[in-house]
Amino acid sequence: MTKYIVSGYIGFDNFGDEAIAHVLVERLRKSGAEKIVLISSNPEKTKLIHGVDSTPMLGFFKELKEANILISGGGSLLQDVTSLKSLIYYLGVIYLALFFRKKVEIFSQGIGPINSKIGKFLTKNALKHCYKISVRDKKSQELLKNWNIDSTLVKDPIFDLDLPVKNKKGTVGIQLRDYPTVTEEFLKGLANAVSKRFPDKKIEMFSLQDSIDLEICERFKRMLEKNGIKEVKVLSNLSINDVFERISDLEYMIAMRFHANVAAIKCGVKTAAINYDIKVKKLSEEYNLPLIELNQKKFSEIEEL
Repeated sequence: MTKYIVSGYIGFDNFGDEAIAHVLVERLRKSGAEKIVLISSNPEKTKLIHGVDSTPMLGFFKELKEANILISGGGSLLQDVTSLKSLIYYLGVIYLALFFRKKVEIFSQGIGPINSKIGKFLTKNALKHCYKISVRDKKSQELLKNWNIDSTLVKDPIFDLDLPVKNKKGTVGIQLRDYPTVTEEFLKGLANAVSKRFPDKKIEMFSLQDSIDLEICERFKRMLEKNGIKEVKVLSNLSINDVFERISDLEYMIAMRFHANVAAIKCGVKTAAINYDIKVKKLSEEYNLPLIELNQKKFSEIEEL
């Protein structure tokens, strides 16, 4: 019987990372795990959502010492585009596990981009001591190959879920998140293109991390209404199952977040991705999704959906 501790972007009410944690917990349960502990920014809520033990992000020392295996992932933990600080944190958890002679598994991660010299050095050195590494895209695998590190290429864990593919009702889903390069000009252009392409459709706005997504979704809703779209609804405070159920009802999805696109693909929804991050571009290339750039002014991708 094995005791696991899991390090990830857990407890921040981010749909994608909570869905990954859900998949991972179910896998570990089926494998006969004796104990599962999730490191979380909100341990009490994490316990309620996932039904396993949880510990604070800066208070996991005891649980790590008692565990047999640390699992780091999934998602995009090992990158410094968001911040070098976050990369150092997740690497710090790995290095501490290695110091205590625990096995470390990197689970279904997208590695990089890592731009800083210190970030590259620390990441490369840490991964060389992990007993199992799986990555979710070819470019991550190629990066590790250049570092002489072996890895297994796997699909994102959400693809393993048995999600419904329903008869479509003509609803259009739009998923936006706040991001420094999302300009008012881009939003207005996107709103005009959506209004032109779907003048009579019901539109649902998906806020998948309310602290980041909700305000921009509300703002975009007002733009669509100003353009004459009559039925626009913002969906917020959604559970993992709520998100999957809503997305499965869509006929079209226009999405920024990686896992909004993954869920739409899995549910058989006609999807166009908005390229705010390299991981979204990688996904669009792999699944041949129309890709909308944040600096463009014409939106032929939407017209072709």
